[in-house]
Amino acid sequence: MNSNLKKVLSIIIVIIIVFGWYVTVFGIGNISSVKDGLKLGLDIKGGVYVLLEAQTDAAGDELKQIMEQTQAVIENRVNQMGLSEPVVTIEGEKRIRVELPGAEDAQDAIDAIGKTAQLVFCLADGSFILDGGDVKDAGITTDQQHGGYAVALEFTPEGSAAFAEGTRMAINGVNSSLEGVHRNSIAIILDDEIISAPVVEEVINTGNCIITSSRVGGYPQEEAAELAALIRGGALPVDLEEKEYGTQTATIGETAFEKSIVAGAIGLVLIFIILIAGYSIMGIAASLALLLYVIIVLWLMVAMQSVLTLPGIAGIILSIGMAVDANVIIFSRIREEILNGKSIRVSVQSGFKRALATVLDSQITTIIAAVVLYQVGTSSVKGFALTLMIGIIASIFTAVVVTNLFISVMAESKKFSNKKYYGIKSDGTAKFAFKKDFEFIKHKNKFYIFSVAIILIGLLLGMVRGMNYGIDFTGGTMLQINMGTHVSEEDVNDVLKTQNIDDAQIIYAGENGEQIIIRTINFLDNDERGVVIDALQDEFGFDDNDVLSSEQFSPSVGTELQKNAVLAVLIASIGMLIYIIIRFEWKFGVASLVGVFHDVFMVIAFYSIFHITINNPFIAGILTVVGYSINDTIVIFDRVRENLTFMKKSHTEELINKSINQTLARSLMTSITTLIVMIPLYILTSSAIRAFTVPLMIGIIVGCMSSITVCSPVYYDLCKLTGGTKYRAKKSKKKNNKLEHKDKEE
Repeated sequence: MNSNLKKVLSIIIVIIIVFGWYVTVFGIGNISSVKDGLKLGLDIKGGVYVLLEAQTDAAGDELKQIMEQTQAVIENRVNQMGLSEPVVTIEGEKRIRVELPGAEDAQDAIDAIGKTAQLVFCLADGSFILDGGDVKDAGITTDQQHGGYAVALEFTPEGSAAFAEGTRMAINGVNSSLEGVHRNSIAIILDDEIISAPVVEEVINTGNCIITSSRVGGYPQEEAAELAALIRGGALPVDLEEKEYGTQTATIGETAFEKSIVAGAIGLVLIFIILIAGYSIMGIAASLALLLYVIIVLWLMVAMQSVLTLPGIAGIILSIGMAVDANVIIFSRIREEILNGKSIRVSVQSGFKRALATVLDSQITTIIAAVVLYQVGTSSVKGFALTLMIGIIASIFTAVVVTNLFISVMAESKKFSNKKYYGIKSDGTAKFAFKKDFEFIKHKNKFYIFSVAIILIGLLLGMVRGMNYGIDFTGGTMLQINMGTHVSEEDVNDVLKTQNIDDAQIIYAGENGEQIIIRTINFLDNDERGVVIDALQDEFGFDDNDVLSSEQFSPSVGTELQKNAVLAVLIASIGMLIYIIIRFEWKFGVASLVGVFHDVFMVIAFYSIFHITINNPFIAGILTVVGYSINDTIVIFDRVRENLTFMKKSHTEELINKSINQTLARSLMTSITTLIVMIPLYILTSSAIRAFTVPLMIGIIVGCMSSITVCSPVYYDLCKLTGGTKYRAKKSKKKNNKLEHKDKEE
């Protein structure tokens, strides 16, 4: 690509960035702003969610069919409520999560969702013929008469006899009392709503019937499939048990939403300052690319109709911090090329080329963790993982394409041909670089002892004192109420004791402690929660609107969360191990895996030592730590692999130390910028977001540390035990044996 074309493209991208941000914030014409275009979750918009479990012993394909039918029936119900953007998803094998943003009456919503489907067949006068239990199956078939599709029904033996009698009566005609139903029709009614009313043309006694549409072209396939699913749902009634419940006003969510946006903006500005201070004109290029990156992520979410939750906001802001990593890797390479005496233009070209593999390897391993997180997580965790995946993909594009374009244009300009514009000081050294190389491998045993000591202390405390599991894991109920004034903990407990709640934990929140958060391990169903709230209302006089949130968790949900967390770490670790073995060698893979488990146990130890509450967001944090940790390790190992090719006469210890020192500034820069994004997010936002940021902040620190003090020394020890590495060039067997012998003596 010639320089003039690059200049034109860079100008076009700058215009796109400016125009894109204007549209993102204000909208234009028929295009709404991003805030109006995004679907907001109930933790922002307010509303109700419930997790229901099907009470059935079915398994395999039969269970899958039952859950899909139940999902179709519930979707039909919530759509009739007139709520905007309800979400009905199958979670796990037997559970269905229903989220109703904007729902105001929690009791009515839960009652409407949770009741078993009632499907009946009636004559036009309302006379009962049969119910859903008499329908054996329902599916779609082609309509030979009208074209298009029709619905085929199959009845049980009892249902066949009842349907035959019903068609005999319908063909003779009855007085119609059902609105819009012909006197010769049989109405199919689901939850008191007529979903179909076909006219009977003959007595049907075969146990099968076909429902066709009188319109030209028959039923469209989608409409026929939906009708068949609704009828099957009535034919397979499943009792649904409430396992988890929550209701929240929009007040908390909107406040946290606005604060998250402010926190994100502050974090973004701080990153720009650090990048420009450390990398000069390259930092400006990266800042422009990051502005485009944010636009891409937000509009991709709008296009995919993703539901934005508070954890999703955390995912976006975290991915901004991680997006810096790709740019920093590239900039570090370019500066190395400049310091090696190459021209600016050549340094930019070779720096990008040499950094590309590292960028892809480090980001792909994080994507593997995000994919696993999405597969095993609940709805809020899925939102977090989805935004993280979108962010990583967008960061690769903006760093490799957009940043590359901007810096290439600058490098070819005479005005910016001086080294000072690329983070090189007047004395010829790089900004934020260490003047002295550290001998990390020499102190590896001290690092091992430190890590093992922290982990053992944490695990022992966890066994003796017990971990501080939240109600997500133990099961229980949480209520958050705006009392209007500060009330005493003793008075609240007195009321709760009248309701047989003796173990409640009272936490004050809001301005001047006017809000109280009540946590109890008692599993209160919807009616029991209502009784407790009424008792508190009678004593303290707050309104229904002052009940800001209400959540309830079954103990079985917590058990499943723990199981899924362990499974997710194992699956993610195996996936990343396979990738590293393919791209590197097994020693790198094993060392990386040791680092992953080290980081997981270090985070757990931190929670144990400081007795921090472990809840659902903690799992998302742990799994993201897994991805982030290995991201940092891969960057160091990529440099080790490269140096093994070029530093053929160096001892293994010297080579690994050199590799760590070469990437040390980059590791610290990436960790600092990611932490800087987290800090305003932690300070300004709600407790829900803080629950995500705490394990992430710990994991960022631990992940950076372990890449240097655990993974690299483990790789060194593996090389000693196995006699070297496949990357050592074998010029002669004699020389090679000599080198391996020296490594063993070390």
